Formats: sequence, structure tokens, C-alpha cells
Amino acid sequence: MNTASSLKSRLTRAQKQIHCLLEQSGETLTAQAIYQRLKDQQQMLGLATVYRSLRSLQIKGLAQARALPNGEWAYGLTSDDSHYLTCLNCGTSVPVEDCPVHSLEEKLGQSSHFQIFYHTLEFFGLCAPCTGRLEAESP
Repeated sequence: MNTASSLKSRLTRAQKQIHCLLEQSGETLTAQAIYQRLKDQQQMLGLATVYRSLRSLQIKGLAQARALPNGEWAYGLTSDDSHYLTCLNCGTSVPVEDCPVHSLEEKLGQSSHFQIFYHTLEFFGLCAPCTGRLEAESP
């Protein structure tokens, strides 16, 4: 099995730039945001290159993606699994620290002989401010 350090040594220049940006940001970013931040840092990559590089980083197990309510994808490092409460009205995502599926992930990986890089767990509903606004608007 490849280690993260051996995989990082074989990254393209664009993949290294994006991986470094994700490490430095400490947050998930859309491809558009990654493109813009690299542009702001005078690291010129085309948007198509950003998408291709993100896909390659995912396949190598170095990046993960999750769908946002607006249809965009947010990308981050696979060093941590991601768990969120996401508001369907305003799109706010709140990280959830506790993970109830780590043991399931290990069991599935062993029983299916599947190399699992990460998992996501997301709950959808309404945040408190949106719930309050919607209740106030109801007749």
C-alpha cells in the first residue's frame, strides 16, 4: 500500500499547489475558491486543471469532496473524516465532532478488502435561525 508521503512525492506541480493550499487553509474549499486563492497568490492554474488535480488527489486518497446544498463540491484533506449538520435553507454547515461509524468503517474495510480513504456523514435539516424565521413567517 502506498503511504501518504510516497504519494505526495509523485504529485504534479498543480496537485502539489492545491494540496499545499488545502493544508494551509484548514477548511474545505470549492474548486472556484481554490482557483481564486491560487490566482491571488500568483499561482496561475486554469479552472479545468484545478478540477482535474482535485480528482487525481481524491483517487490517490489525499483529498475528499462533499456536496454542498447549492450543488457545488467542497474539497479538503483526507486526514480527518468529515461530519456535518447542514441547513437546507441557508446552506450553513456545522462540523460534528463525534463519529458513530469509525468501527463500521474498519469492519467494512476488512470484510470487503476495500481500501477506504475516508468517509463522510451529513445530516440535513434547518438551523435555529432559519427555523425561527420560517416559524415567524407561518400564518
